[in-house]
Amino acid sequence: MSQNPTKHTKVLIIGSGPAGYTAAVYAARAMLNPTLVHGSEPGGQLTTTTDVENYPGFANVIQGPWLMDQMKEQAKAVGTEMIQDHISSVNLKSKPFEAIGDSGQKYTADSIIISTGAQARWLNIKSEQEFRGFGVSACATCDGFFFKEKEVAVVGGGNAAVEEAMFLTKFASKVKLIHRRDKLRAEKMLQKKLMENKKIEIIWDTVIEDVLGDKEPKNVKGIKIKNVKTNKIEEIKVDGLFVAIGHDPATSLFKDQLKMDNEGYLITKPDSTETNVPGVYAAGDVKDKTFRQAVTAAGMGCMAALEAEKHLSHK
Repeated sequence: MSQNPTKHTKVLIIGSGPAGYTAAVYAARAMLNPTLVHGSEPGGQLTTTTDVENYPGFANVIQGPWLMDQMKEQAKAVGTEMIQDHISSVNLKSKPFEAIGDSGQKYTADSIIISTGAQARWLNIKSEQEFRGFGVSACATCDGFFFKEKEVAVVGGGNAAVEEAMFLTKFASKVKLIHRRDKLRAEKMLQKKLMENKKIEIIWDTVIEDVLGDKEPKNVKGIKIKNVKTNKIEEIKVDGLFVAIGHDPATSLFKDQLKMDNEGYLITKPDSTETNVPGVYAAGDVKDKTFRQAVTAAGMGCMAALEAEKHLSHK
């Protein structure tokens, strides 16, 4: 354990990505001298995204990792202190709030902005990870555009999977929805719309065994699927695979201290980023399972910093 003295800050931002970096920019410009603690791979989900075409302000395609680097440098330039550490425990029960890092460093803060994000759940097949970003995606709204007049598969059975499948019919000529059970978990209204859509074919009782494609240049050509009832294996031709089996928000740190929903997303007040603990705010995918876009995360980061500033000025 290092014998570092306690590090105090007015605003402690836990997590990077568009939410954390934008919060840092606004907090720094409000002269709050924020400290942002990020993990060993800062930038969040966007660092695994190649082409970004929907972030406002860029007429040409930009790269996800580049966008995150720019946000990070901007936050630094206006006066954010960046520290690489992993926060392993927090105490939000008394003021100032406390956080302890794996490094042994103890941080205290008058306000905290949580932007720890979420991770898409993957099937965890080796080939799926190999083709990630080259035909395998976890975000139809991000990547659907690349599959005009092509055939794609969506795996999952909940609302997200059904919504992704419906959305993809705007672009794809055919969408195959693959579900491991014989009925969907999605809400009935959505299911009805899905069944009525001529472009969608549902493949029941089926799991994905393998993603098939070319190595040079990398692209998906098909998938190997297995019927769980008959064990029959077949290969089907698709140009893309969308994995929609849910996301896991990074919130285990805040269990029993902050209100969350049954999936672990932090709950904030309406039209606000404030959690049930005054002075603690949540921004980005850690609280948002609806939109999950870089621009909405950035917007919430801005809101959190402005709310934190107001909270501190009333103290």
